[in-house]
Amino acid sequence: MDVCLYSGRIIAVHRDAYRVTTEIGERTGVLAGRFRHEATRHSDLPAVGDYVCVRLPDGDGPAVVEAVVPRKTVFMRRAAGDRPDDQVIAANIDVVFVMLALDHDFNVRRVERYLAAIWEGGATPVVLLNKADLCDDVETKLDAVRAVAIGVEVHVMSALTAQGVETIQPYLRQGVTTGFVGSSGVGKSTLLNRLLGRDVQATRAVREHDSRGRHTTTHRELFVLPGGASVIDTPGMREFKLGDDGAGIESVFADIEALAVECRFDDCAHGSEPGCAVREAIARGQLDAARLVSYEKLLRELRYQESREDPSAALDRKRRDRQGARAVRAAKAIKGR
Repeated sequence: MDVCLYSGRIIAVHRDAYRVTTEIGERTGVLAGRFRHEATRHSDLPAVGDYVCVRLPDGDGPAVVEAVVPRKTVFMRRAAGDRPDDQVIAANIDVVFVMLALDHDFNVRRVERYLAAIWEGGATPVVLLNKADLCDDVETKLDAVRAVAIGVEVHVMSALTAQGVETIQPYLRQGVTTGFVGSSGVGKSTLLNRLLGRDVQATRAVREHDSRGRHTTTHRELFVLPGGASVIDTPGMREFKLGDDGAGIESVFADIEALAVECRFDDCAHGSEPGCAVREAIARGQLDAARLVSYEKLLRELRYQESREDPSAALDRKRRDRQGARAVRAAKAIKGR
């Protein structure tokens, strides 16, 4: 039987089932046996947004995915369970909208965790504060998010009433891939339906006493908006562990990293050491103590994962930390001249 090679893009993944769009239309997709055999990690397998090379048999048979094109950006988390692996949420995504609800489920610590993963993968984060119609202290919560989302655009809206939805239109340009991430019930599906102008994702009311909702989106899927932008919707995630090497943490906590350079001791743990610039900033009200706790928690989580998965990588990180401390000492010496 004759086959042809085509380029395609994964537009939906539901367990082991794929949906692929190609220049001649959409097909269901299956992995080539050799590809599946050679994949050593879950993150090697195709994810929504991946560009792939496929074989298309004559007729209506499924597209056979032969290879994944190297990803430009990737948004991933550590997969649940004891086996260390990364789960790719979306690939080749330009802008990731982090959605947070302005009701009882408001949590800035969750924002920090999402931002670290997005910066890590190379995409641009944008924070969307949804359900403004249900909130009486929008400005207070907006200020709280801006304090942790350094260098990140933050927009207030109500997907239900359309208030503020126009503020994200500049991101939705033809050829740009965006995506929504956030907990269940924050309004991702409601916003997607509004942008598409039709109901493609089911929505469900959240519980009044705690503003939590059950998952209405059950799988990851890419949609094309009328203007040509692509949007990836994802299920709500109750657990989100950071993956990879954690470089995004430095971007999210750039304020703490900058203060740490001014500490008296290069290896300051920001505890009871004298001359700790970080603790002094907290005492002055310049830095929220809870932010330091969040920073240290993410670093501990990262290093614990490292020590379990690759002891040599953990030793290499310690070596880099020592080199960084020497660089700080050199910088201080030059500054003091």
